[in-house]
Amino acid sequence: VHGNGPQVGMIQNAFDFATTGLKGSPDMPLAECVAMSQGYIGVHLQNAIANQLKKRNINRSVATILTQTVVDASDPAFIQPSKPIGPFYDEELASKIAKEKGLSYIEDSGRGYRIVVPSPEPMSFVELEMIQYLVENEGIVIAAGGGGVPVIDSSSGYQPINAVIDKDKSSAKLAELLDSDILMILTAVERVMLNFGQPNQKSLDRINLKEAKEYIREGHFGKGSMLPKIEAAISFVSAKPHSQAIIADLSNVAFAIKGESGTVLYHG
Repeated sequence: VHGNGPQVGMIQNAFDFATTGLKGSPDMPLAECVAMSQGYIGVHLQNAIANQLKKRNINRSVATILTQTVVDASDPAFIQPSKPIGPFYDEELASKIAKEKGLSYIEDSGRGYRIVVPSPEPMSFVELEMIQYLVENEGIVIAAGGGGVPVIDSSSGYQPINAVIDKDKSSAKLAELLDSDILMILTAVERVMLNFGQPNQKSLDRINLKEAKEYIREGHFGKGSMLPKIEAAISFVSAKPHSQAIIADLSNVAFAIKGESGTVLYHG
């Protein structure tokens, strides 16, 4: 599962630029932007993985599944948008864009201002059976990219809806539904930190559910950075008590699998 926040904003901006001055040109819906980003990011990941497998003489197939994520139309997230997408702006430009499009914006982890959209909870995945089939047959599957294309299950079938689903939450839900033993969330820091960026910062090797929830209450994790990863790890381990979630740096994956790097969250 991969993210797509910057890419979704880029796709929307590209359509805005291409259709400037054209009468009756609607904004490109978020669901379609998510689907486009799943496709092109998936191709790059798929080829990179396949090329490395070939170099190592490993006979495994890689597939990207364009994934639709089922959400509840009455999810309160549609009333209070919270998911940042797209590029970072200064406050003046973010305010201007938000006003023009009838959207909201927030300051994102000290990096600037971004537009925010609804981010409902993932409930299930339309393509789950196909993903399960490929996994059981030793396929390497890239799925639920960007959290998946958000859809609601209506009387007339699945209908796309204007939202972006958090990739970490979708990762946790997909891992749960696939009955996985380990959820690994890869990021840009070696371990989860308390007091991140402060002189008294402390890295965490292993934490249990109770400790993780207490650290959240104490405000140790940024909303736009580590918090959703911790919440996803909690969700997965809570649903599967004998499992574990690992949060680690991408470049240290091999060490994290051996328990030599990363932060392990377990039930306790």
